[in-house]
Amino acid sequence: MALRTRICDLLDIRYPILLAGMGRASTPELAAAVSNAGGLGVIGAASCGPNQLRDWIRRVRDLTDRPFGVDTLLPASVRRGGSNAGGPSAEDLVPQHRAFARDVMAKEGLEALDPEALDRVLDRHPADRDGPAPLSRAFFEAQMEVVIEERVPVYAAGLGNPAPWLDRLHANGTRVMAVVGTTRHARQVMESGIDIIVAQGHDGGGHNSPIGTMALIPQVMDAVAGRVPVVGAGGIGDGRGIAAALMLGAEGAWIGTAFLATEEAGISPAQKQALVEGNDEGTTVSRSVTGKPARMVKNRWAAAYAEAGIEPLPMPYQGMVSTPVTAAALAAGRADVWGGFAGQGLGMVRAVRPAAAVMQDLVAGAEQVLGRAGGFLGG
Repeated sequence: MALRTRICDLLDIRYPILLAGMGRASTPELAAAVSNAGGLGVIGAASCGPNQLRDWIRRVRDLTDRPFGVDTLLPASVRRGGSNAGGPSAEDLVPQHRAFARDVMAKEGLEALDPEALDRVLDRHPADRDGPAPLSRAFFEAQMEVVIEERVPVYAAGLGNPAPWLDRLHANGTRVMAVVGTTRHARQVMESGIDIIVAQGHDGGGHNSPIGTMALIPQVMDAVAGRVPVVGAGGIGDGRGIAAALMLGAEGAWIGTAFLATEEAGISPAQKQALVEGNDEGTTVSRSVTGKPARMVKNRWAAAYAEAGIEPLPMPYQGMVSTPVTAAALAAGRADVWGGFAGQGLGMVRAVRPAAAVMQDLVAGAEQVLGRAGGFLGG
């Protein structure tokens, strides 16, 4: 029997496997490769300015005639709090944190990049340089206008609720997904009228949940009571994980880390090598990069914050502090300073391969495991 669920019909894909929209790692090339192999490729556009995002969408369309998605964050996911008990606001603390970042860079022997070099390293469109600050409300809103104007087949909200845009997205025929980490958030996005919920547990890379994947998926299933299809995510790195998610009630898998060590992924060779060398203890959760808890490869930037006992700033301010450091580390090939986001399935990554080969193994592995499932029941 072939691996298939109603997600396949809903998204017009062959297999219920969705590429996680990993910021800048899920490039147009990677998204197209996954879509061409029968899954749903999703662009990781969280940090793409509107001009960059439009270019990426059009690049995907040049590379595939299959459905694809775009993943961004949303304004509701940005904290607006300013101070604690009359203390300084997050904005006031930015200079202090930037000074700390400069000290870390000096200690690590990293050189600050000029604006042109920063654009090259981050594959950033020069026209976005003078636009809204990344991860700010205005930035997210500009992204959403591009998503709507370009009439993308699928939109995924990596954080926040896409409710304010749902009517316009659905009018374009766009299928809308939201990534959630609690049953409370699942109920909220379900009531807004989205098409698919991605239940991502604590095992997952990037922004994730305080709840483990095995516990989260069935509880989200119970919360939505079949009204919305659920896709499982978090630590799913091979066919066994896909089969487990389906057995828990999910109708597909949202997979990130397994696709990071691919030829098409938009991370550096040093980062890919760090993934291959990693293991099940190779990740940590830190707010040091975006301002929100995110699972990442253990690195010296996150460790510096932890060792100094400094609380990272909320989104979007922490990104203003961390970007010069992470970009400088990328330029220098220093994966020990910034190795990127990754989930706890890290130890299942053993080589850098084409995305199509990863897809083939995921499908074959899931079908093999599911084919044995009946053997656990006695006659």
